[in-house]
Amino acid sequence: MKQDELAKKHGIELTEEEWQEREEVRAATWAHVTPFLFWIACIFLVGQFAIDDDDVVRAWVYAAQTVIGLGLFLYFRPWRWYARLNMRNVPLAIGVGVAVFVIWVLPETEWVGALAPGFQNFYLRIFIFPPWSVAEPPEISPFAPELAGWALTAMRLIGSAFVIAIIEEFFWRGWLYRWLLGRNFLKVDLGHWNTGVFLAVSAVFAVEHMQWGVGFIAGVIYLWMMIRTRDLWSVALAHVITNGLLGLYVIFYGKYEFW
Repeated sequence: MKQDELAKKHGIELTEEEWQEREEVRAATWAHVTPFLFWIACIFLVGQFAIDDDDVVRAWVYAAQTVIGLGLFLYFRPWRWYARLNMRNVPLAIGVGVAVFVIWVLPETEWVGALAPGFQNFYLRIFIFPPWSVAEPPEISPFAPELAGWALTAMRLIGSAFVIAIIEEFFWRGWLYRWLLGRNFLKVDLGHWNTGVFLAVSAVFAVEHMQWGVGFIAGVIYLWMMIRTRDLWSVALAHVITNGLLGLYVIFYGKYEFW
């Protein structure tokens, strides 16, 4: 249906400029949302089809998920609506990326267990998996190189460190935070602060993760960084560094519970 016919049907009178603005917002929304929705749908389908956590099939599924997710991101090009990475923000991105990695793994280390066993037991009981979850961590990881092979392990690292880390930033911080502040989210400044929306987006981001407690902290830090720098690419870089370090930690120390 043509735009003028659609407007007449619903009693809407918009100028050509207003129609173009609507179309741009719609295109930008799909560009930000589609790769992330695909990723979440894959996670849901894996659960529905009961692909066992110790089955190497899971590693193959994740490899395909990574390739298709990257393809969708490159096809929709959500970065079109953002400035390039500001090199002045790179040191902050590195610091934030490393800091979030340390916060993520430190409470579960043997060092903390020996130093503060009560705290670690409390942390593991309350902040690992959402409290309403009945899931248990896998005993054997399908992504371990001795089971899946180094190629599939590398694909798991690439998917986690690069693909989903960047997709998440464009969805959570680039789109959702600003969309909740204004339906034409493209007009909402990246540095706009709203406490309620800030906490809500960070909380929903946390629920997406197994370690939901540190997931909330990470969400707060990443969103704070976007607001402070107005540079989404620097936040994506920080997220890539966090996930990259986490992946290397998982592989070299066998801490597959983080994957």
